[in-house]
Amino acid sequence: MARNEQNIQLKSVEQFELMRAAGLVVAAALDAMRDAVAPGVSTGDLDAIAEKVIRDAGAIPSFKGYHGFPASICASVNEQVVHGIPSTEQILREGDLISLDCGAILEGWHGDSAITVGVGETDPALLRMAEVAEDAMWAGIAAAARGVANGRGRLTDISFNIEKVIRKAGRYGIVDGYGGHGIGTEMHQDPHVLNHGKPGRGVRVVPGMALAIEPMITMGSPRTVELDDGWTVVTRDGSRAAHVEHTMALLDDGVWVTTAHDGGRARLGDLVTAKQP
Repeated sequence: MARNEQNIQLKSVEQFELMRAAGLVVAAALDAMRDAVAPGVSTGDLDAIAEKVIRDAGAIPSFKGYHGFPASICASVNEQVVHGIPSTEQILREGDLISLDCGAILEGWHGDSAITVGVGETDPALLRMAEVAEDAMWAGIAAAARGVANGRGRLTDISFNIEKVIRKAGRYGIVDGYGGHGIGTEMHQDPHVLNHGKPGRGVRVVPGMALAIEPMITMGSPRTVELDDGWTVVTRDGSRAAHVEHTMALLDDGVWVTTAHDGGRARLGDLVTAKQP
């Protein structure tokens, strides 16, 4: 393991394998929560489900106690964009839209991923927004993989391709000030990865980098405000929001999405590294 001059932690293939193990724990926790989402379920219930899956796997929830955060997941409902605190008093209702963000530490290495799902019968426009966010995330991951392959990739190529997909899909707000990040032996590392911007800028995208890519979009204004709890970020205009995330590892022959069950192959094809076990 090394750090380059931008303080970016570079990992070996063996260290990526450890991150993959953590990533699969996160994927299992998200699967369990997705299956449990329904009207009448509380966000506190979902938090308990995720924590059990994580601890049963011998891992530790990344979020619990992180800068004082009180739960194992972030559960952000409707106008809540990110960092929503789960509660047994927050009961999901038919038509809600919920972002579930989850992290796990296994043998000192982190995985971090998020999904946005509808609760029961949900407005198709809201589900479409979540789909756009997911498409944008995969476009950003693919851009990173291509950049490693051709040796010319820059960090903002990821940002540019995320934004391009969102702008093409409709009039969505791209939340500013929040974005993806480096990840490894800490959950949040350099560099910060914006979800918008011009291409060809920032640090080079090189083998050994691990990044969490996480678009956050809204049905209205991109402006947000943090609530008095010191965590929950909501849209200023009250519009609904979607947030998705995957952790990816970059190798010299492609990308490995460590929090996706198939490593990303269904969405990325041959851009996925052949070194994936």
